[in-house]
This record gives sequence, C-alpha cells and structure tokens, in this order.
Amino acid sequence: MLVHQFRQNPHRPFFLPPTKGPQKSPKRGLVREQVLALRKENLSIYDISRVMETKGHPVSAARISLILKEEGFARLPRRKDEERPAAARPVVAPLADARQLDLSPRQCRTRFGGLFLFMPFMASLPFDQILHEAGFPGSKMIPAGHAVRSLLALKLFGSARHSHVMSYVLDEGLALFAGLNAIPKRSFLTEYSCRIDPQGYPRLMRAWFDALETLGIDRGSSFDCDFHTIPFHGEDALVEKHYVSKRSRRQKGILAFLAQDAATRVFCYTNADVRKETQNDEILRFVEFWKQRTGRLPEELIFDSKLTTYKNLNVLNQQGIAFITLRRRSLKMLREVHQEPASAWRRIELHGVSRIHKTPRIIDRKVTLKTMKAPFVR
Repeated sequence: MLVHQFRQNPHRPFFLPPTKGPQKSPKRGLVREQVLALRKENLSIYDISRVMETKGHPVSAARISLILKEEGFARLPRRKDEERPAAARPVVAPLADARQLDLSPRQCRTRFGGLFLFMPFMASLPFDQILHEAGFPGSKMIPAGHAVRSLLALKLFGSARHSHVMSYVLDEGLALFAGLNAIPKRSFLTEYSCRIDPQGYPRLMRAWFDALETLGIDRGSSFDCDFHTIPFHGEDALVEKHYVSKRSRRQKGILAFLAQDAATRVFCYTNADVRKETQNDEILRFVEFWKQRTGRLPEELIFDSKLTTYKNLNVLNQQGIAFITLRRRSLKMLREVHQEPASAWRRIELHGVSRIHKTPRIIDRKVTLKTMKAPFVR
C-alpha cells in the first residue's frame, strides 16, 4: 500500500513536523490555588491535606501530589522534628536510669498495681545481693537487680512477651516496681539473658534456695518432676529436637527439667541445660541437690514414664525414695490387664483436676520387672 502511494505521489511527506502553537494551560481552581499557596509555606503533602480538610475542602494526598507535579514543584528535603509544624506526635519515653528515679510523694495511675502486693516478700530477701553474688550483669544505669525485677514484673503480671513491653514504657507503676525512672525497652529485655554466664544460674539457684528459708515457706515432702521444652526458632545446629506436648510434635528447643513442691506449688529446682544423652539422669541430680541443701533425701517423687529409665528407678528404690510413675505401655502389659477379672477393679474419684474422665477404674497388683530387684505396686 505504501509503495503504491509513493509511486502516485513521490514528493508526499510521510513524517510531518509537530504543530506549534499555544498549549493548554493547566486548569486552575480554588483548590489548586490553595494547595500551591500552602506548598509555598513549605508544608508537606500530608500537612496540606490536613489543612484543606479543616477548611472544608478535603483533598486526597494523591491529588495534591499530582497538582504539585504539574506545577513543577520538587520534593521537600527531609526536615527535623523542630522544623515540622505543630501536630500530635509520639511521646518518647526517657532512658531507663536508676539514678534518675524520683521518689517524691505524688499520685500516678497504673495498670500494674497488683505487683506491689509482692513488695513485702521482695523486701524481705536480699534480692540485689543474691544477683550480685551469682554474677548477673548490670550497669550504673540498670543494675542487675533492677534488670531482673523488670523481667519479673512482666511475668508476675501476665504471660506477655518481652517484646510487648513497648506498650507499657510510659507506665510509672511498672517502672517504680523495678526501681527505675522508666522501664527498659524491648531490645534490652530480650537480649539480657544472652549476657548471663551459664555458671550464674546454678549459683543463683543455690542462693535463692537458701534465702527462701527466711520467708517461712515450709518445704514439702512430695515433688512433681517433669521436662519442659522451650521452642527455638533459629538455625543453630547445636540445638537438639525435643518433644513439645502442647504441639504434639518434636522440634528444635531447649529442654528444661523442673521440680515443683506438690504442697506449696513452689519450684525448688530447675536446669535448662539438659541434653538428650543426660536427660534420664536428671532426676538423680535433683535428689543429690536436695540432699546437699537440706541434708535429707526427698520422700516422694511423681513423674511420667518418659522422665527416666528402669535402671534409675532401681537406684531410687535402693535409696528408700518412694515414687509414683506410669509403667511404659507394652503389648504384654495390655494382655495382662485385659485378663484381670472385673471384680479386681475398683472405681475412684479424682478431685481438683481438669479432665473429662474423673472417675477412672484402677487395679492394684505387685509386679517384678526384669531390670528391677524389688516388686512394685502398679
């Protein structure tokens, strides 16, 4: 087609120059004039939008940006806070510093008032001295006692994570419980445990165990022992996989052993440095610890079947320590249970437990295991 037209009119121009003439000027109106006038006062797009809204002419930030672009306005340089117009801004909490604590009489509102019920118990213990002897890190601004009280306050109040403390950094009551002018921020609280020497935890446990005698808390004779897995979400290859009962699966985590007084519900022993190859012997370490601190062996231990081995059960039995545990399930045991007559079973009622079946049937029988040297009641 083009070749045919070129043959008919070989002098015809195919690429015409653009026409020159008056261009259409951008539309100017009342809103445009006000936007340009405010921009000449070095107001940002969002400041202009707020001003226009107060004048009864709401304009979106996108439209204001388009108007300024059509008029050839450049972007404003980043301004300092004092150069910005007066507006509502976030309140910056002061740095935590024990030396800046104001103890002058005054009134303040706080949602952490229940924490001060623990103050008589805290005051009766040499809390700061215990942490100093244990070697916990601290500074002149945030000593060790103040740092641990900050962490303890969050645990006593609820189950919030340390990262959620930023919602309470302006609460005077929380800071006053810790003995600071302001509560430490998220970065300090989440990193504090990484600064503690691993040898400091056993020293703290021994000193804390001895200090509790001054509170008049009676030591019980029965103890609940169990493992607890603290999930780990990093990529450290040294962290082993352990079973997490809440999620019914195995995952990377730190295995901690806990021993709780069954009568007072006080944790009297813990160890968060348990490895797979040594976890079966952890209950023997607790027995040794209790004997060193009190001069006698624990009278009764309660735990599940996965906590230790039959070999260690034999050691406990030889030491005269009574224990209640679950026998590991096997096909032979199930066959023996089903062969028992109905008259041998008796029904009991469990009180104060949160479970569906509160009236189970039980049977008492003495059994002798191959690895044990004495019969046991199952």
